[in-house]
Amino acid sequence: MRVLVAGATGVIGRRLVPLLKEVGHEPVALTRNPDRARDMLGVEAVVADALVREDVLKGVGEAAPDAVVNLLTAIPAQLDVSRLAEEFVTTNLLRTRGTRNLLDAAPDARHIAESVAFVYQPGDGLADEDAPTWHDGTPDQFATTLAAALELEEQLVAAGGLALRFGHLYGPGSGYAADGATTAGIKAGHLPLIGGGHGWFSFIHSADAATAIVAGLDRDVRGVLNVVDDHPVQAREWIPETARMLGAPEPSVVTEEQGLAAVGEWGVAFLNRLRAVDNARARTSLDWRPRYASWRDGFAAELQPGA
Repeated sequence: MRVLVAGATGVIGRRLVPLLKEVGHEPVALTRNPDRARDMLGVEAVVADALVREDVLKGVGEAAPDAVVNLLTAIPAQLDVSRLAEEFVTTNLLRTRGTRNLLDAAPDARHIAESVAFVYQPGDGLADEDAPTWHDGTPDQFATTLAAALELEEQLVAAGGLALRFGHLYGPGSGYAADGATTAGIKAGHLPLIGGGHGWFSFIHSADAATAIVAGLDRDVRGVLNVVDDHPVQAREWIPETARMLGAPEPSVVTEEQGLAAVGEWGVAFLNRLRAVDNARARTSLDWRPRYASWRDGFAAELQPGA
């Protein structure tokens, strides 16, 4: 199968492209920097800006893919959560306008796209794909990002494609990598527990995200699926445990009021209100299992190699 990967040099893409080759697919990268795609991944490149419709229609049309995997984001390596709306302007455009361009450029192809698993309305218990998305008390800084992710999903579902709601991505190139921004913040003692840290994090390693995409290419599964590991964990547990893995100081504890002044409403909500996410439907419909069933095993492999 000829598979066009938009975002091939990103956190998931750099794990997906070699895997596609390994299982016998023919990956092609959609990129604005063909030299980087060829040097990093050794694959054919289609040169186009995903937001320039004419370029996408021409480039993707000439590439004639059997499937399109949309992993397009433009998330800053040093993300300022207090300015989330501003930081995500380009990513939101890629998820809305960019998705439309890709769908129109390859209307007969199989389409799989990256969404996010923290779209659910805060609440108790595990959220499956039928749980309501965040509609009540949504932090202002998150509103446009949430709307863009849901619009991407609506476009994919209407086109008969598959949107994968990935959990918090870790692995090489991510903020949780050994050289990532979040890891650096923990090492420096700059990631406190705000308001108790009651929010649930559903993690997924980038390699496990890639295997879920390959499974989706091999099956006629449509709609929306959660792709997360088997063990959601609260911030008040994973942050201190990660600090111990790194030999870093115990995180400080601050009130929500102090957190609001430092990181804004979304930063406080991120650490206190996110709902735990269930992966049962992806396991069943894709016949998929994460290699790292628990974030603990994955974090240890990334942050304590050889330990």
